[in-house]
Amino acid sequence: MPLWTSAELEKLLQAKATGRFVADGVSIDSRAVKPGDLFVALAGPSHDGHDFVAKAFESGAAAALVHKAGAYPGPVIAVADTQAALTALGAAGRARAKLTRVIGVTGSVGKTGTKEMLGAILSAQGTTHISQGSHNNHWGVPLTLARLPRDSVYAVQEMGMNHEGELAALTRIARPEVAIITTVGPAHLEHFHDLAAIVAAKCEIFEGLAEGGTAVLPADHAYFGTMEAAAKAAGASNIMTFGAAEGADLRLVSAKVVAMQTLVEAEIGGGAVEYTLPFIGLHWAMNSLAAIGAAIAVGADAAQAIETLEAIRVPDGRGAITEVAKDDGAFVLIDESYNANPQSLEAAIDALSAVAVMRQVYGTGRAIAVLGDMFELGPTSRALHASVANQLKAKDVDRLFTCGELMECAYLAAPEAMRAAHAADAVALIAPLAAEIRPGDVVMIKGSHGMRMDRIVAALKTPASSNAS
Repeated sequence: MPLWTSAELEKLLQAKATGRFVADGVSIDSRAVKPGDLFVALAGPSHDGHDFVAKAFESGAAAALVHKAGAYPGPVIAVADTQAALTALGAAGRARAKLTRVIGVTGSVGKTGTKEMLGAILSAQGTTHISQGSHNNHWGVPLTLARLPRDSVYAVQEMGMNHEGELAALTRIARPEVAIITTVGPAHLEHFHDLAAIVAAKCEIFEGLAEGGTAVLPADHAYFGTMEAAAKAAGASNIMTFGAAEGADLRLVSAKVVAMQTLVEAEIGGGAVEYTLPFIGLHWAMNSLAAIGAAIAVGADAAQAIETLEAIRVPDGRGAITEVAKDDGAFVLIDESYNANPQSLEAAIDALSAVAVMRQVYGTGRAIAVLGDMFELGPTSRALHASVANQLKAKDVDRLFTCGELMECAYLAAPEAMRAAHAADAVALIAPLAAEIRPGDVVMIKGSHGMRMDRIVAALKTPASSNAS
C-alpha cells in the first residue's frame, strides 16, 4: 500500500485536495524530494517552503501540503498551518501502526549514537524504521512518524529538547513502548536553572509512554531515583537499568581500549558477556548496554544484538576513527565534530587520551585537541569553557587548537606549552593544524554544530591538507 493517499489526508486534515494522488514518502526539504513524495511546505524563520513547492514538483513530488495561496504546478492540500498538519500527520502515522513497537531515546549525551546502535540491532531482527540524522524536534519527530511504514515491526525515534514542555509534546505523538534516558548532564543551561530542572525535562519522555511500557535508565546517575519515580508515576510497568552499579540489569564490568576499539565486559541477565565495539570510550560501552536493554524489552534476541553491535558502522561526526595518510606516515583522526556539550566533550577528551596512549606503545603520537564553542550554556558558559583546560591537563593532552569566542577561555587557561593556535572560526584553524600534525599524532575535533567543525574534518581528509607540512 502507499504511505498516504489523498483521500486519507483529506479526512485527517479536514481539507480538500486539488487532485487525486498517492504518496510513498514525506519530505520537508525540496532538495531531498524523491519521486512520489508528499512535500510539506513549512515556513521557518529563515526559509519558507512555499517558495520551493515548484522545485519539489520538478523533482517528482506527488503533491504538496501548503498554507499559502498560490498557483502551484501540481496537486495541493491547503491547510491553516503546515506545521500543525505535519504534527497531525505524525500522530496519525503512529496511531495506525498498531503492531509497531516504538522506542524513544533521549538524553543530554549519546541519544543519536544509541539510536543508531539500537536501529542496527533491530533492523537485523525485523523491519525497522529509524529517525534520520537528528530529526528529534517539533518537526523531526512528526516527520519521522509520518514516514512510518504501515508494516514496521520496530521504530526508533530520537527525541531532543532545550525547553521545558518540548519533550512532553513529542512523546505524546510518538507513544513509545520503551523510553530510554542515556544520561543527563549540563546541556541547555541557558534555558534551565540547574541540573535537576534538566532531569525533570528529560523525564517528560515518560508522559507519552504506552500503557505497560518500559523505562531504560542509567543506574549510576545521581538522579536515578528521580528518573525511576517519574517513570513509575507515568505508568511504566518495567524499569530496566544499565551501568556499573551493583544490581544493574545490564551491568558494565569493564571497558578497555584495545586496538582502536573498546572491549566490553558485562553481565546481562546474570550472565557474563564480552564483545568489542568499533568506538572508543566508556560512554559508548554504556550506550551499547542501553541499546541492548531496549532491544530485549521489545522482544529482540540479546545474543544477536551483540553480534550486530560488533559490526556496526560509526556515524560521521560522532566518534568515527580514521587513519589519514601523510607523505611521511599517517595520523589518527577522531571525528566528534557533530555537536558538543560539557559532558560529551569530557567523554571525547577521555577517548583522545585513550587512543593516544595506544599510539605511544609504538613510541609515537601526541594527543591534539581541536575544539570549538559549546552553545546554550547560559551565564556559566565562560567558566565551563575555561574548566576544559583542567580536563585537558588531567588527560595529558599535548596540543590545543581552539576557535570561537567562548572556547578562547579554555585556550587562555591552558598551559602555554599546550597552546597551539586560536582562531575566530573553524576554517581559520585548518592551515595551522595541518602544518602541526606529525605522523602518529591523534587528533580529536569537537564543537557545537553551529561551529561547523566538520569543515576541519573534511579538509584534513583531503590530500592537500593531510600532506601539509
